Amino acid sequence: MNTYNNKVKRLFQEHEKLITRKNEPEPDGNNLFTRYHYPVLTSAHTPLFWRYDLDEQTNPSLLERIGMNATMNSGAMKWNGKYLLMVRVEGVDRKSFFAVAESPNGVDNFHFWDYPVTMPEDLVAATNVYDMRLTAHEDGWIYGIFCAERHDDTAPAGDLSAATATAGIARTHDLITWHRLPDLHSKSQQRNVVLHPEFVDGKYALYTRPQDGFIDAGSGGGIGWALIDDITHAKITEERIIDPRYYHTIKEVKNGEGPHPLKTPQGWLHLAHGVRACAAGLRYVLYLYMTALDDPARLIAAPGGYFMAPTGEERVGDVSNVLFSNGWIADDDGTVYIYYASSDTRMHVAVSSIEKLTDYCLHTPTDRLASSTSVETLNKLIYKNLKILKTSTIS
Repeated sequence: MNTYNNKVKRLFQEHEKLITRKNEPEPDGNNLFTRYHYPVLTSAHTPLFWRYDLDEQTNPSLLERIGMNATMNSGAMKWNGKYLLMVRVEGVDRKSFFAVAESPNGVDNFHFWDYPVTMPEDLVAATNVYDMRLTAHEDGWIYGIFCAERHDDTAPAGDLSAATATAGIARTHDLITWHRLPDLHSKSQQRNVVLHPEFVDGKYALYTRPQDGFIDAGSGGGIGWALIDDITHAKITEERIIDPRYYHTIKEVKNGEGPHPLKTPQGWLHLAHGVRACAAGLRYVLYLYMTALDDPARLIAAPGGYFMAPTGEERVGDVSNVLFSNGWIADDDGTVYIYYASSDTRMHVAVSSIEKLTDYCLHTPTDRLASSTSVETLNKLIYKNLKILKTSTIS
């Protein structure tokens, strides 16, 4: 009996049990979306042949050689009938890379493709790349826009934490062979850029997040909007804020577009993240807003507060108290699969519908930015509901 082969066999059997495990919806909470019980991807879902040298001669103790730390912040799209995630995989060496995982149903059985993405470099090589948004653009290409991070060589000697960020741009027809375009040229740092799926006034349209520094938004006022003449040499010449930050809100510190918006009969549906500071550090939540069909830069609905926030085990991880999403998929029947990462550690899915999400956006009160006005809004609903209860058989 070959003990080594038996160990390898057991490894693969346990891994197969994990990646084929059926995912179950959690009991309804707010009737707006349904979370699923298990994460759809964790570091343990990555292929064993990425992590282990399976040659008994060179790895007789069957040690893990290349460790994987996290799976997070995944772009998403429907491709050849499968639900695809462009996963940010982070190794134990803290380097991130992109890899595709696909599922037949969008909620479980995600399998990674054999090889990660080989992404060509820009003229100046990046130390780290992450958080790709996928956009199937009407020009016929699939675009991936992601953060390209480099050390800030203008920092004082010995400061190894200073970094700069640009928006890397690449495009493909098959998600395997990628053509790298020059990084987006902008006067501010850009870690969070999303390509709109359609031309606007004959130009490429970008949702941006201008920042003064790598971490702090500084004078950057929120989610920006820019039109680009040539995506192959993308340069921002004019940028305006379409979804501002506000004091004492979920997006006080910064906010950024998640995946590209979904086109609905009522308008463009947007998923974004908002960041505020608290005693435990930065808290990331997800929120929704809508813009006009005839002008994707014109805000038409902005429900107050967050849409999703970390709960339970989602609050614990490498960077705790964080939800982040840069991928969702809308099926033809109106079902929406929202893929989100918790605490920079693992990927989850929540399911809703275009009908529910647009209803939520168009009919949920806005944030009126003060305690007194929040109570006014609440009192209106209470008054309305008490009248209904007095004349109904509900209670």
